[in-house]
Amino acid sequence: MHFRPLHDRVLVRRIEAEEKTAGGIIIPDTAKEKPMEGEVVAVGPGARDDAGKLVELAVKAGDRILFGKWSGTEVRIDGEDLLIMKESDILGIIETAAELKKVA
Repeated sequence: MHFRPLHDRVLVRRIEAEEKTAGGIIIPDTAKEKPMEGEVVAVGPGARDDAGKLVELAVKAGDRILFGKWSGTEVRIDGEDLLIMKESDILGIIETAAELKKVA
């Protein structure tokens, strides 16, 4: 099945957090918080402004993002737990050092 979000919505796959702390302490599943980092799976075409013009989204499929702790709606698609959220719920795009050098 293929899912395409509508308007300014984004489909996100959570990226799991580390199992250990920096000091080597293993964190049990019950104490873990849901990760606030994810990978964009699919994006909608964009939202319409007041004049009716389509405004494209700033994120694209494959982007690694940070989002708010309580952002989005959890859904299950093809047996996988995903999130659907508005682009405004995304706090930012995580870029690697290699990507930053390419832009500069």
